[in-house]
Amino acid sequence: MQTGPMRTEVISEPGSPDHTNEDFAAVAVPASGQGGSLVVLDGVTPPPSAYGCRHTVAWFTARLGGALTELSVSPGDLPLPQVLAGAIARTANAHASTCDLSHPRTPQATVVLARWSPRSVEYLVLSDSALLLQGPGGAVTAVLDDRLARLPRTSLASAAVTDATLRNREGGFFTAAADPSVAARAVTGAVPRREVQALAALTDGATRWVDRFRQGDWADCFWVVREEGAPELVRRVRTLERADSARTYLGRAKRHDDATVVYVEP
Repeated sequence: MQTGPMRTEVISEPGSPDHTNEDFAAVAVPASGQGGSLVVLDGVTPPPSAYGCRHTVAWFTARLGGALTELSVSPGDLPLPQVLAGAIARTANAHASTCDLSHPRTPQATVVLARWSPRSVEYLVLSDSALLLQGPGGAVTAVLDDRLARLPRTSLASAAVTDATLRNREGGFFTAAADPSVAARAVTGAVPRREVQALAALTDGATRWVDRFRQGDWADCFWVVREEGAPELVRRVRTLERADSARTYLGRAKRHDDATVVYVEP
């Protein structure tokens, strides 16, 4: 059973009030009360007219996120890559008859998935969202899939080139779209439960505090979330975005992006 009450905190804020939030966040505890899971997705917004699906990205992340939430706490303890593969397959089946799922910009998302039990904490990260694990001594470990960040800047100059040659291809980067086999590309692992005091998952709209604005490292970021609250981290990011009128830090990136933070003390 849970050793005590589980502290959770979730915030998910759209980048613009007139734009649908394409992130997804959930924390689930099975009926047995043993363990739990968290799911965070960041939907990938397609460029105009580059789309092979009649459904929105928000529709996709809601479907995929719901399937991940269910499968991650269902009896059977499927390995997390199988959980992701099953959720992708289920979501693809929901619109394969109406949409071109082979299109490079069919709806897709980054994934953070974590599951804990009395014995261990398992994790899976795909693309550029982040999972932070805090140990009992306070040290913070960042679990990252940094393949997108490692691509040469020249490769990112054109979105069309990125889609055609680097997205969901060897030598590029991977996101959860319509092919279940991408689950094997995720960063995965497990640590003993006693080595994790708390977890935080963040989409890249929130990780900007670290990786774009350089306000601190991952441990500093975790401290803000734990001590000041998840909404405070997002508030700080929004303040920095508004202040970057010269786009010194944001460059060609969106001025504001959907920002999601989930904090759990299991």
